[in-house]
Amino acid sequence: MLKSLFFFIRFFLFWLLFFFIDRLIFILINHKKVAHVSLAETTATFYYALPLDLSMTAYIAVIPLLSYVFWLLNGRKVVELKWLSIYNTILVCLFSILSVVNFNIYREWGSKVNAKALDFAFSSPKEAVASSASSPAALSISLLILLVTLALFLQRYVVSRKLNFTANPIWLRGLLCLALMASNFLLIRGGVGVSPITQSRAYFSKEQVLNNGAVNTEWNLISSILSAKMTKANPYLYMDHKQANQDIKALYTPLKDTTVNILNTKRPNVVLVIIESFTSDLTKTLGNEDGITPNFDTLINKGVLFTNIYSPGSRTDKGLIATLAGFPTLGTGSIVKWPEKMQKLPAISKSLFNNGYNTSFYYGGESEFDNYKAFILSHNYQKLVDKNNFTGNEMKTRWGKFDELVFQRQLSDLNREKQPFFSTILTLTNHEPFEVPGTPKFKGTDNVDKFKSTSYYTDSCINAFLTDARKQVWYKNTLFVFVADHGHLYPKNTYDISTPQRYHIPLLFYGDVIKAEFKGRKFNNIGSQTDIAATLLTQLDIPAIDFLWSKNLLNPYSKPFAFFSWDNGMGFIDHQQCVTFDNTGKMILYNSNEKDTSQTSKTLDYAKAYLQNVYRQFIEL
Repeated sequence: MLKSLFFFIRFFLFWLLFFFIDRLIFILINHKKVAHVSLAETTATFYYALPLDLSMTAYIAVIPLLSYVFWLLNGRKVVELKWLSIYNTILVCLFSILSVVNFNIYREWGSKVNAKALDFAFSSPKEAVASSASSPAALSISLLILLVTLALFLQRYVVSRKLNFTANPIWLRGLLCLALMASNFLLIRGGVGVSPITQSRAYFSKEQVLNNGAVNTEWNLISSILSAKMTKANPYLYMDHKQANQDIKALYTPLKDTTVNILNTKRPNVVLVIIESFTSDLTKTLGNEDGITPNFDTLINKGVLFTNIYSPGSRTDKGLIATLAGFPTLGTGSIVKWPEKMQKLPAISKSLFNNGYNTSFYYGGESEFDNYKAFILSHNYQKLVDKNNFTGNEMKTRWGKFDELVFQRQLSDLNREKQPFFSTILTLTNHEPFEVPGTPKFKGTDNVDKFKSTSYYTDSCINAFLTDARKQVWYKNTLFVFVADHGHLYPKNTYDISTPQRYHIPLLFYGDVIKAEFKGRKFNNIGSQTDIAATLLTQLDIPAIDFLWSKNLLNPYSKPFAFFSWDNGMGFIDHQQCVTFDNTGKMILYNSNEKDTSQTSKTLDYAKAYLQNVYRQFIEL
């Protein structure tokens, strides 16, 4: 009977070897990020990965274990295991696909494949295919074939094909069955400790890529799916509610309620241009990059630039809500997945509509993607134009219509719009797979040059839009607000998802309605996309009291700070310091002032209080 236990040893060995190969490929793909790390620390990744790998293998072993128990108690002497080869092969193929997807998602998002990625793939398959088009197809297919081939080879020589049982008393067989099921349960749970195993068990290094490499991909995905369904309990409880409230109140209470008035009118038209992936690094002014956004850099010298603005998140859904509703990010998850909660948020469009503005929204893609349409239509946008409102196949990318065509449509409609109007456009072209109509500006074939080319194209579309707008009667009474939806890894291809530079974006107020003495001015206080609502509405003399997470950037007494988050991580930045923190590994990932431990603790407490209160409001909505 004990010989039959080798079946489980060989089964576990097979899956641990599969996860070892998967992890090795992950590290090799990300070798540039760990080139400066010692071989010993990199090798330690495989050791710290064992608890989660064993837990995942124990999950996989549940069906074989139940089969083993059945045959052992049934008294069979020999059992053929052909079905086990089919079972393993199916899982190998599925896990190999997940691994390849994970390699590409990690390159783009800085996090492993999770519930958000899975939801993205199933709810918006066309957009998912378009987004993945920039991934190296040949490499991805090669890795998939390699993983499957190696796994099938290992299965042939490692996994048992037959079970041989010896005659033993039923009570002994029963005890063995209980022992096996208990052992497997403990492996799934991660031991007999008070709390079950979490991803943090795999965290051991200051290098985030090694921590992510140690986390089992499939285990992480399952955990992410289960966590995504939990909206009744706040996962971010760091301190007493009273203390958290005091910290946030202190941040949002200015020493004096005043503002710098930069406009020569209180009722201008407002055109809000939210630019896809238009990170500060694209510009000469903020990123010291030549020739990518020449027109935008020219506009900067004629408008009001906010130089230290940070996006709260790294995806469009979060940037859209932050800009239009002044609502921050939630770490894991996004409020767009809960339309019933999202509808309760305030919005710039709603405030302006209630003050006599005609409102419209323009987007070249599918507005139903990520519930954009649900937000737009529930917040007093009177007109929505998306790719379904265009006929023909001209100027079409895999995501939708090129920016050029959408700007032209917006301009044509605004010429017939009654003033004052508030019109929003969300650009599209500067998104994976980075396609442009005609010849790209930058000739390289890698993603960096493609990204620079689409950025240059969008910049030219903005210039053409403004050139034509200047000929219209409504132009002189119009404020143009330009902001990115989020930052990006490119064009620098340097900053990790946990560094503040990844979230640095431009915010520009532009137009003839700006007073002459403010044209060309730069305001350097730190702020966020969420601050656009209070800043804009205050200039229009419209109350912004409903925007709890928005402060007036043009109030000299507002406290300068910004909060941002990614999948289960967060950061806080002010003029004293920036600290980013990983909630899974419970470790600081970035610290701009490591020597000042007192300030570090204070900055981190602000980040924790912020996320705790944001999530609490999300639950209560």
